[in-house]
Amino acid sequence: MSALARTLQATFGYTTFRPLQREICEATLAGKDVFALLPTGGGKSLCFQLPALLRPGLTVVVSPLIALMKDQVDQLVASGVAATFLNSSLDADESRRRLRGLHQGAFKLLYVAPERLMLDGWQENLRSWKVACLAIDEAHCVSEWGHDFRPEYRQLARLRAALPDVPFMALTATATERVRADIITQLKLREPTTFVASFNRPNLTYRVTPKDQPLKQVIDFVRRREHESGIIYCASRAATERLAEALAGRGFPARAYHAGLSPEERTQNQERFLRDDTRIICATIAFGMGINKPNVRWIIHHDLPKNIEGYYQETGRAGRDGLPGDCLLLFSPGDIAKQTHFLDQMTDAQEQQVARTQLRQIVHYAESAGCRRSELLGYFGETFALDNCGACDNCLEPRETYDGTVAAHKFLSCVYRIRQASRFTVGQTHVIEVLTGADTEKIRRWGHDRLTTYGIGRELTRSVWAAIGRELLRLGYVAVAEGEYATLDLTAEGMAVLRQRTPVTLTKPMDLPVARRAVRRTGDVACDELLFERLRQLRKRLADERAVPAYVIFGDTTLRAMAREYPTSVGDMAGLFGLGEKKRAEFGETFAREIAAYLETNSRQVFE
Repeated sequence: MSALARTLQATFGYTTFRPLQREICEATLAGKDVFALLPTGGGKSLCFQLPALLRPGLTVVVSPLIALMKDQVDQLVASGVAATFLNSSLDADESRRRLRGLHQGAFKLLYVAPERLMLDGWQENLRSWKVACLAIDEAHCVSEWGHDFRPEYRQLARLRAALPDVPFMALTATATERVRADIITQLKLREPTTFVASFNRPNLTYRVTPKDQPLKQVIDFVRRREHESGIIYCASRAATERLAEALAGRGFPARAYHAGLSPEERTQNQERFLRDDTRIICATIAFGMGINKPNVRWIIHHDLPKNIEGYYQETGRAGRDGLPGDCLLLFSPGDIAKQTHFLDQMTDAQEQQVARTQLRQIVHYAESAGCRRSELLGYFGETFALDNCGACDNCLEPRETYDGTVAAHKFLSCVYRIRQASRFTVGQTHVIEVLTGADTEKIRRWGHDRLTTYGIGRELTRSVWAAIGRELLRLGYVAVAEGEYATLDLTAEGMAVLRQRTPVTLTKPMDLPVARRAVRRTGDVACDELLFERLRQLRKRLADERAVPAYVIFGDTTLRAMAREYPTSVGDMAGLFGLGEKKRAEFGETFAREIAAYLETNSRQVFE
């Protein structure tokens, strides 16, 4: 067994690597710069934690959030790893104590925010601490093309000169090809070995449903998952508070999280969630980046996300332990109008254009009748090999189609006639106003009330025409012009459809949701559910005594393995998933006794 594999099992309790982990570890141990793109839950952290234990010197991990630093350090210390963090949450005495430890070589890993590395004297510190690797987590923050750009990340490139012989590692869970190239350039990575894993999260199920009485929809959803942790993402601070209050008033343990709360209240609510005292967090996007809670079982998007990258990363916070996760997006055309109004207020033309493009992409995803998984992977440049993923609403319950030839031809004809008569293109709203025979100042001024297509679409409402227009855009029959104004024009394919009178099949709009009974999700690890719940309560007591999140003791996957195998001695626990040597020594006897006590009054179940 290699040193990597031995350390993986002894320290972290894993017998196998996840895809690309071994290769990334070997590349950084060979002294190479590394760029690694692994999906959320794909095991990014292990790629710098494991090598840190096998080489001399200190591994410095750049991390953007205080909560992430504390969370990862707690888990490392519980596994017997000498790790620490430095940030503004520490008082002066504790900071000095940790700095002394760093000067004495007492730690293998240091977590720190990017701006602290730029403080006076820190470059001298880094040189004296014998830094062996600089790992930059959430590296997409360095790119202004990313969904979460942070200017302080740009300064990290200055460390290249200060630490010329130290290998850099950049890690992210979400980045388009443009962002990947920008990360490598901005961080001045030197001929990096690049690793790009699949973006597919096979344990997640994706659903989009029309938003109708959203509070009732949310309550129905969480009621079927009463003992599970989840996050509800909302577009505004006010919405998070209203929703959290409404849920709490009905007996669901829910808290709000947004940037408008005091730091103390934010920290308290987050800690309650991490420790399973609060099951539900209603949050803006201020919550979640890097939150390493593995047993989040579901994500709801109460409002339309701003872009696909953010949506992918937010849904990726479900099922980080590899067990099933449910992702629900409540979609309303009204959300498009709200975001469009917000975009209209933006003063930077380039930012506005980027934001409009991103909005079109997420609307395309929400309204698409195709496989959700395929749509998401396609955005990141990956092809999904199957026609049916079996784990999204469109694959499980395909939507009906209809002959939309007449409507499609009317819309395409209207776009064509406007362009022909005026020698310029217009936006979708104006096209729909012409179709429905609206009497507006622009229509009169431009003479569009004299077009042959004026008023030929009065039989449909504007919202229906808008949905048809967006589907024709998805089908590639019309295109949106790049630039300040999002105007429509026919593509070559759209012109061919019009000239040849080609039949067009459209998809019926999504139906309103119907109540669904709770079912076991694909991928659930079969186990004795009664024993699992008992072990979960024991874990909670142990975690509370130590003031750490429950998963720092054991993850759900480990508890399910125990509730399946029934180990009644520490020896029986050898090889169980997630059970390293230190944790087995510290907690094994306690859990073995609990299982033995359970078996005194309950029989063993047999699982296939």
